[in-house]
Amino acid sequence: MPARCVFSLAVLVITAGTTVAQDKTDHNWWQFRGPNGSGISHTTGLPVELSPDENLIWKTVLPDGYSSPVLTDKHVFLTAYEGNDLLTICIDRVTGDTVWRRKAPRPRTEKLDHRNSPASPTPATDGKTAYVFFPDFGLISYSVDGRKQWQLPLGPFNNIYGMGASPILAGSKLILVCDQNTNSFIIAVDKNSGKVLWQTARPEAKSGHSTPVLYSPPAGGTQVIVPGSFLLTAYSVETGEKIWWVRGLSFEMKSTPVMRNDTLFINGYGSSLNQPGKQVNVPSFEETLSKQDNDGNGFLTENELPDEPASSWFGFVDLAGDKQLDKNDWYFFRAALSSLNGMLAIRLGGQGDMTEESILWQYRRAVPQLPSPLLYHDVLYMVNDGGIATSFKPATGAVIKQGRLKGALGQYYASPVAADDKIFMVSREGKVSVLTTDGSLDVVAVNDLDEACYATPAIADGRLYIRTVKALYCFGWKP
Repeated sequence: MPARCVFSLAVLVITAGTTVAQDKTDHNWWQFRGPNGSGISHTTGLPVELSPDENLIWKTVLPDGYSSPVLTDKHVFLTAYEGNDLLTICIDRVTGDTVWRRKAPRPRTEKLDHRNSPASPTPATDGKTAYVFFPDFGLISYSVDGRKQWQLPLGPFNNIYGMGASPILAGSKLILVCDQNTNSFIIAVDKNSGKVLWQTARPEAKSGHSTPVLYSPPAGGTQVIVPGSFLLTAYSVETGEKIWWVRGLSFEMKSTPVMRNDTLFINGYGSSLNQPGKQVNVPSFEETLSKQDNDGNGFLTENELPDEPASSWFGFVDLAGDKQLDKNDWYFFRAALSSLNGMLAIRLGGQGDMTEESILWQYRRAVPQLPSPLLYHDVLYMVNDGGIATSFKPATGAVIKQGRLKGALGQYYASPVAADDKIFMVSREGKVSVLTTDGSLDVVAVNDLDEACYATPAIADGRLYIRTVKALYCFGWKP
């Protein structure tokens, strides 16, 4: 592609006025989607057209893995797998050379959905240490020079799709959400020692993959905000106490929320049956049992179920994996089918159930299942798994524009990111669209990497880092 002159303005982007103060030095992208999961960098000087001849700084071939890159001032951390090996990889940001690779224990191999991998959760770093989570083992901490500092075995897990949430740092604590079919929990460990400081059960949460964010209310300590089955929940970072919650989320959550001032935005999608007007009225367990329990044992097996949708949902709602449904399984099935897909705007803060006071607006069309939203220059964006993008006025939920991205049709797993008055959306097919920031969804350029991409890009110091299934690319203007 020909080189293109790009101008940029240094802009102050306020991503979350009441969220936790983040390190805003340009070279840090320390967790999934950067500062507090916002997907926004303050850097400038990013290229629009990504050309191997003009602005590819380096390309490093990698083993398989879906985790996104995180950045310190000198290094890139990510995870991968090769054969049966679970790998943490450190790359030099200047040269793209691999500094070190470390192998994690792998005592088991859990079943995964085809959209998942053994190395999907993204690392977290404080600039000196890398913290990684492998669902087939647990948490591990490495120093910047590759020395293992501690490890904490966790699991085994029973998430039907495999685990996907990434760890985050909150001061001296490393926090991880482990939502699964049964026995879901959120845990905080000391980042220096790996000692468990608190663990709080999340009995309402089932299969889920959302990485949490942090919020500091006007009064009181920092809170960790967790999207999960049916609820958005705030916990005390200090103690793990459940402080407030909002009902109305999908039965399964995968996206990370974004915040501005006292408002949070989150999207969730369960299935096509969770669209308004398509919901199914599921009878009670007792009523179904009286008609379908042929052997009279008080449970429902797969061959005893009535027609759709129950038969196709059996594997998902058989929470214990014992090939039969009990009353609790059926309750989850009914609740799941009565939930709604949607993008929600939620006022942060409060005590107890804040649903009636805190839901500001809701939108139900073309909602993403996997990609997280982006709030940039007072416009809210989402792109769904099928490639339909939508822009909103965040204050009201009014739609500015909706449509497919011109020249970049396909599926989308990566979340959008932004910097330098540019929005970057990467399709699974490896097409990188660069959009304007006025909500028009106008595409300035489409760059084709011709490799599948599941990971969300990282941005810092005038560089764009994109991981495909084959390599990590670093783009930027060459000196």
